[in-house]
Amino acid sequence: MEHLTKLRQLLQKEKIEALLVTNPVNVAYLSGFTGTAGMLLITEQDAWLLTDFRYLEQAEAQAPAFTVTDTAGDGWKQVTQLLGRAAVSSLAVEADHLTVKDFTALGAACRALTLREMESPVKVLRRIKSKAEIDAIAKAQALTDEAFAHLLKLMKAGMTETEIALEAEFFLRRRGAGGMSFAMIVASGARSALPHGVASQKKLVPGDAVVLDFGCVVDGYCSDMTRTVFVGDVSDRQRQVYDAVLAAQKNALEQLRAGLSGREGDALARDVLQELGLADYFGHGLGHGVGREIHEAPRLSPAAGDVILEPGMVVTVEPGVYFTAEFGIRIEDMVVITADGNRNLTHSPKELFCV
Repeated sequence: MEHLTKLRQLLQKEKIEALLVTNPVNVAYLSGFTGTAGMLLITEQDAWLLTDFRYLEQAEAQAPAFTVTDTAGDGWKQVTQLLGRAAVSSLAVEADHLTVKDFTALGAACRALTLREMESPVKVLRRIKSKAEIDAIAKAQALTDEAFAHLLKLMKAGMTETEIALEAEFFLRRRGAGGMSFAMIVASGARSALPHGVASQKKLVPGDAVVLDFGCVVDGYCSDMTRTVFVGDVSDRQRQVYDAVLAAQKNALEQLRAGLSGREGDALARDVLQELGLADYFGHGLGHGVGREIHEAPRLSPAAGDVILEPGMVVTVEPGVYFTAEFGIRIEDMVVITADGNRNLTHSPKELFCV
């Protein structure tokens, strides 16, 4: 109910009579309903969850604050009928999710209504996490920390990247995770220079840098962490770059706080790498929001726009340096922004480690 109440306050402020929520992530955030077919229709007074026969019982149990409606037949026509009873004249839709095909069908069914396309206001609400949301993210990260410690005991030359990814998922699933936050990145050797190098059949060999980027889902919320370890031994150059990335992250963690813009947050790490002559090899933003999705607002990036960090936002801090066809290094923690700084939810060690 807390999320629904805040949404209604936002709709009133933006003079939105009714909102149709079709993004499944936003549906779950507002209602608790986790089925794969459902949409929400929300006005100042009413809140409906429209789904089909397969999910009616589940919807009743998971979304007690909503009136569950069977969409047997034409769902768009039902939207029109419900809004007709509510005596509204306009309907806002999630333009960042609703397809052109569905928007056209909705328009044909709702000829008497004015349709308003907009970026979902639910995304604005999701930027600030409640205590319950932060607790769920922290639980997911605690499991991820445990999984990393487990991997360090097992990893060795000759293992494939896929074997490492499977071992992490088995470990997390056995301890109650609902799934992985995303396809685990295990990128070794030259592949470690691929920022999103998902696990392959490549075997670990001595001298490899190995980027491990993964997280899990607990109570619908994600975690995200990256560590870079080395196989057998580490070269002087690898050590130098590792220390530089760690110094950049440390500076950002020490100064990141509410009131900074996403661009300013990014600069806390980027400026350190610039001084060390490595900024040209840091091609992505410093971080992103984490919640029900692994990538959500806000962003820490040179292109982050005017969004200002606020207490309750959960963001990653993940500087990386990548040398094409050679090696890459990334270190990532996840923090909660506070009024005077941040609270780190990630507790895995960051000293240079060889397996």
